[in-house]
Amino acid sequence: MNRICEAAILALGMVVLGLCIKWGIDDFAEKDRCVTVKGLAEKEVEADKVTWPIQTKELGNDLSVLYSSINVTTAKIKDFLLQNGVKAEEITVNAPTVIDMNANQYNQQINTFRYNITSTITVTSRNVKLIRSIIARQGELLKQGVAVVDGGYESRVEYEYVSFQQMKPEMMQEAIRNAQTTAEKFAENSDSKLNKIMTADQGQFSISDRDANTPYIKKVRVVTTVTYSLKD
Repeated sequence: MNRICEAAILALGMVVLGLCIKWGIDDFAEKDRCVTVKGLAEKEVEADKVTWPIQTKELGNDLSVLYSSINVTTAKIKDFLLQNGVKAEEITVNAPTVIDMNANQYNQQINTFRYNITSTITVTSRNVKLIRSIIARQGELLKQGVAVVDGGYESRVEYEYVSFQQMKPEMMQEAIRNAQTTAEKFAENSDSKLNKIMTADQGQFSISDRDANTPYIKKVRVVTTVTYSLKD
């Protein structure tokens, strides 16, 4: 009798062991069945911050005269900005940059003016529409004898979108939905069904100008990578 019980227990153990092995193999096979897709979400938004450097230059041989001239020019620009709605705290007057043309030992030219002084007033504001309207009318300063010069790439007007943190969760959800749509299509084509998410990254966000002519309109973009398991 004892031998019969022992044999029955042994047989039962072998059956359970066989089932465990089968389940393990099936589970391993299921783990190998997965699909990795990318989800994209894009939005166009208007910039909510602008930085506008306003540069002027003074040429001459007498530093004291140039200093007085710079102060007059700075006062005219500040008055122009304040009269058009720019707040005083949005205006920063930077220290002027002085170049002594005669101090350059490699310059063999005879200079008409010894000193070249660049003055920069920087406007930083969240009222982008107002600043853009003033930029379009900066030619009015010419009537007051103020010539705003082109400062080149380093002194260009810069537009930013600083509120994008608030839209990140919504954009991530949209990117994941788009990824799921792609994965479902793949599963359908492979006679499978989409299962649970195995891995997902936080997404890579980027903000760029929509185009070169409208730098105040930004394109916010996020790409996320999601891996789904598949089942029959």
